[in-house]
Amino acid sequence: MFIQGTHTAMKTGMLAAEAAVADINDGAQPGHVSSKYEHAVKDSWVHKELYGVRNIHPAFKTGLFSGLGYGAFWLMSKGREPWTFKWSQEDAARTRKQAKCKEVAYPKPDGKLTFDLTDQLPLTGVDHEADQPSHLKIKPGMEKVPKEVSFGQYGGPEQRFCPAKVYEYDDKGNLTINAQNCIHCKTCSIKTPGHFIQWTVPEGGGGPQYGSM
Repeated sequence: MFIQGTHTAMKTGMLAAEAAVADINDGAQPGHVSSKYEHAVKDSWVHKELYGVRNIHPAFKTGLFSGLGYGAFWLMSKGREPWTFKWSQEDAARTRKQAKCKEVAYPKPDGKLTFDLTDQLPLTGVDHEADQPSHLKIKPGMEKVPKEVSFGQYGGPEQRFCPAKVYEYDDKGNLTINAQNCIHCKTCSIKTPGHFIQWTVPEGGGGPQYGSM
């Protein structure tokens, strides 16, 4: 099984560790902002590989066929084109409000081909210490955003896109965060309306353990 991006994630993690050690050896003090990591990434094969595919994802923003067409062009250019497509909006800003969408009626899981999210959660091996502080918090000053904005205007999309049922709303729009279920996809920190979720690294290396992969 090939998990896309694993090799670049491992390499950038190694470069980050090397940059941190180099800064410590140079006598860096707490709060120091390092430039070594950025330079190390740009000088590595990771930057070359990612730069070559920089336009693939943005090419789909105008539709499936435009993206496929650009993908065919990329097979010839191999990322050597002299331009770079820019995103006009962040992902969260592109979320449509509930009033502009039609509700999709999904059939209930049959336990054979389709399954409930919570039934499949144990397969991730996710584990967080029960007594640790939640690594998912509502940002200060944004306490009303989940109920008034996310639930009130968008129908609480985080309870739908989260693959582990971390976010649950009741009928009145009150949000419950089940941080112990989190499998660290970080979609909530990218897609949640208003960016009201503060995602931090949990204590003790908690998270999913995909041992069978």
